[in-house]
Amino acid sequence: MADNGNAEVKYTAKDFSSSQDVRWCPGCGDYSILAQTQRVSPDLKIKIEDYVWVSGIGCAARFPYYMNTYGIHGIHGRAPAIATGVKVNNPKLSVWVASGDGDLLSIGGNHFIHVCRRNVDLKILLFNNRIYGLTKGQYSPTSEKGKKTKSTPFGSVDYPFNPLALAVGSGATFVARALDRDPKHLQAMLKRAGEHKGTAFIEIYQNCNIFNDGAFEILTEKDTKPDHVIFLEHNQPMVFGKEKNKGIKLDGLNPVVVDLTDGKYSVNDLWVHDEFDKNSFRAHIISQFTEMEGFPTPVGVLRQEFKTTYEEDLHQQLEDAKKTKGEGDLRKLLFSGNTWEVN
Repeated sequence: MADNGNAEVKYTAKDFSSSQDVRWCPGCGDYSILAQTQRVSPDLKIKIEDYVWVSGIGCAARFPYYMNTYGIHGIHGRAPAIATGVKVNNPKLSVWVASGDGDLLSIGGNHFIHVCRRNVDLKILLFNNRIYGLTKGQYSPTSEKGKKTKSTPFGSVDYPFNPLALAVGSGATFVARALDRDPKHLQAMLKRAGEHKGTAFIEIYQNCNIFNDGAFEILTEKDTKPDHVIFLEHNQPMVFGKEKNKGIKLDGLNPVVVDLTDGKYSVNDLWVHDEFDKNSFRAHIISQFTEMEGFPTPVGVLRQEFKTTYEEDLHQQLEDAKKTKGEGDLRKLLFSGNTWEVN
């Protein structure tokens, strides 16, 4: 939980709802993300005036308008950079980023990976619907290979990004995935991210019912979800299936799906998830489940690591410099060294 002396402040979800009419397509998954964020925000015990939401361009980028907090609607892909500036300038703020897969992983990809490696204390929500929604249905960096869209009428020849693998590989200290149609779990992930100190990244599978409807249906429908989704829980074995009859074990570094009903394997043989594993390679293996045939899609916290943040180290460096060099004088600095006069 952010410790900024605001524990006595009490809000409700309504306090975080702005006066703006929400203008997303009826049925869009963004409505759920907004609702769960507004419900969780009071639990973080942070003053409304200490929240800042930053976005880029796209459907998700309207998010700051609908949160009754400070916010910046930035330009395409630059939300992580803008948010970094806000956080470094005023570290007491709780700074959140709302971005789509096209915004964050195309033109914004470079900014995203550097935020992760620096461990800037930002909460980054990726609204992943595997399509460009605002510009009317072109393929995005997360669209599956072969995806037919307005910009790829014969099918995309690109291999898609794996956002979780990218975040883990870039050094994000909190990496998780949630579903727009699982509100309770989404709330839990948002709260965990809000309480984390460092770069917290949540990939949220979000349905675009206009241009990519049903992209995650197999993961959200009651009949298919149990066999295709595995909920990661710390210190718990990896079990899934309608009857909890399947599991995942590690054969060296090779994950294997096993049947728990044939007598060959039991729960005791399964991989026990450790979200605080200091070595990130296991989290990277989990991030690959989505792309492996026969494996369930992992949902929950892949990993969490605790280390100093970029802004903490930067401000400490400034304080150390002042102790050895003094406060400094800007005028003296500007007129020192090689100077010349133009007549």
